[in-house]
Amino acid sequence: MSGMITKQRSPLRGFTGWHMVAVMSLFFGTIISINGVMAWNASRSWSGLVVPNAYVASQQFNGKVAEARHFAASGIEGRFSATAGEVRYILVRNGKPLSAAGRVLAVLRRPVEEHEDLEIELAREADGVFIASRGVKPGQWIADLKVIAGEATVYRQAVRFVVAGERE
Repeated sequence: MSGMITKQRSPLRGFTGWHMVAVMSLFFGTIISINGVMAWNASRSWSGLVVPNAYVASQQFNGKVAEARHFAASGIEGRFSATAGEVRYILVRNGKPLSAAGRVLAVLRRPVEEHEDLEIELAREADGVFIASRGVKPGQWIADLKVIAGEATVYRQAVRFVVAGERE
């Protein structure tokens, strides 16, 4: 036996714990990075509305639909426009200026932010024409317009609009 030559094998490097740590780090690092990029994009591009209580809003939905149908059947139409220096609302019924309109209240809101919201009452300029000399900053807005005669709401309209110019 002393003349027998034995081959000595070099130990193979196997899959170690450090290899597993590297694989797991790459796997979860990729997932976390992609989620971070998607969350960043979502926070910068989302323009939806948020209600304080979604359940309560869902319960009020059918009432709001019925109210909208009632206003549509009244024949009144509103045309809203806003610039950096003026807010204008024109009310017509069957193509003619609405002479019996009372007051017009407007709530101007940003789609996502609350700190720039405005509540204004438009002054009557002529039959069916209401204006406010109020500057509105450039960007996207939602106007919730309410026409009130006495204590009753005669007409209500929501308009999404954009004021041209560079947003600050």
